[in-house]
Amino acid sequence: MRSVIIVHPEFDRTWPFAVERLVELMLNDGAVELIRLEAGSARRASEVVRSPETVTRLICLNADITADCIGRFSSLQDTVIESTFQRAEPAPAIIEVLNERNIRWYTQPTEGFWSQSVSEFALGLTICALRRIPQLHHEIITSTQPWDYDVPGGIGRPGARGFQFGDDNRFANGTVAGKRVRIVGAGNIASRYASFVHMLGADAAAWDPFATEPSFHLAGARKEWHLDKLIADAEIFVPMLPLTEKTRGIITAGHIQALPKGTLVVLATRADICDMKVLRERVLADELSLAADVFDIEPLPVDDPLLGRHNVVHTPHHAGRTKDANYRFVEKLYEQFQPLQHL
Repeated sequence: MRSVIIVHPEFDRTWPFAVERLVELMLNDGAVELIRLEAGSARRASEVVRSPETVTRLICLNADITADCIGRFSSLQDTVIESTFQRAEPAPAIIEVLNERNIRWYTQPTEGFWSQSVSEFALGLTICALRRIPQLHHEIITSTQPWDYDVPGGIGRPGARGFQFGDDNRFANGTVAGKRVRIVGAGNIASRYASFVHMLGADAAAWDPFATEPSFHLAGARKEWHLDKLIADAEIFVPMLPLTEKTRGIITAGHIQALPKGTLVVLATRADICDMKVLRERVLADELSLAADVFDIEPLPVDDPLLGRHNVVHTPHHAGRTKDANYRFVEKLYEQFQPLQHL
């Protein structure tokens, strides 16, 4: 058996920690040859591998490979040919050759490789927004005023600022426990997020016209059949669908307008599933608070009015980019591998 991994720098550009994990996994099955191409290389796989006819498993990560190349790997039993950072299949001409020769080929079954990272990050955004953690962190760098909890005149008043109370009562605040968390989505990311807030004691409900019934049970979220009803009593509203032709703008201006005043909106997948114009208007009018890792404009201009606001928590679209997600990317490929036959 002979296993070879070919890596183009373009793959490392997106997944800089993935290959080291893949090598570690594949060493469980025997020796592994790692070939790293130089930047800008257009050399084909069959040109960079010594004696390609003896290779039984080929992992080709962003390296150039053609149907003719496959022909030179005459002992090949299985392969991975990845050309993008998301789910990708080999070119149709290559698939035809692989199928004709009964060569097993693997691709990403889902985008679950980064779902844990994104869902945990979304939970972090939620807690940060409820408790104003980033704003307070920034404020105490330049001022001691946040440490002063006294009310005017030093007389305590119902509902006023009190000892060690730094939340903003105009918006959803305090604990996740007890909050009505309303989630659009029940897929890889949304179901995990729902399970987290459910575990913390939230009243979690989800609407997803694309998900199967078991998704809701696994998430610990009540299935809501109507989006309008989901929105009506939200305290925390979390749209968590991927962006597709069917989901673009699925949260309409009317839906955003119907959100109760003070609702916290959490964006951690794609912003354009929402009518961002109306969402921006309500946030800027202090009617909603926002915790977002994704935006309608990326990168946000430094003079964007959403930046630095008392009711906005913002990060630069990196929720899914962890070393763990890198590892999971290749682990989900490796899990599919079948034992190689000794030739």
